Amino acid sequence: MFDTMTLTKVIGGLCGTFLVFLLGGWAADLIYATGGGHGDHHEQAYIIEVEGDDHSEEVVEEVDFSVIMASASAADGEGEFRPCKACHSVEPGEHGIGPSLYGVVGRTVGAEDGFGYSGSLVAVADVWNADHLNDFLERPSGFAPGTAMNFNGVRKIEDRANLIAYLDSLDD
Repeated sequence: MFDTMTLTKVIGGLCGTFLVFLLGGWAADLIYATGGGHGDHHEQAYIIEVEGDDHSEEVVEEVDFSVIMASASAADGEGEFRPCKACHSVEPGEHGIGPSLYGVVGRTVGAEDGFGYSGSLVAVADVWNADHLNDFLERPSGFAPGTAMNFNGVRKIEDRANLIAYLDSLDD
């Protein structure tokens, strides 16, 4: 059924088709070129001025965490703790994927018995005070690079303060 001549015609037809597509693309680039490639840089035809658009960087006001922490609500922090329940427990000595967070505020880092901490976490801080917890909860991988905790962090500083107030309210 397939002899050498038929196979040659099929391969020639495929190559011819690809050549037509290649030449068609090249012709379209010549006709509809916008000058955006290979070193052709043209100035913009016109610029639209927008009032109040001075491209200045906004200055982010640095807020003292102790001020926010003073007004934190443990009740609101309990709601912030809901996602943490997937990996952490608030019962003493009961570990999940993460260690028990009962009494974590004021506790020595890496001191929870029966849980293996990642080495980078233990090397970052001595005691879990409110400032260390704030920094950790903002972005765990930024506070302790190489930590095994797979969590993106809590973005809002008020939410972090509420969560820390809740954790502080758990122990005696």
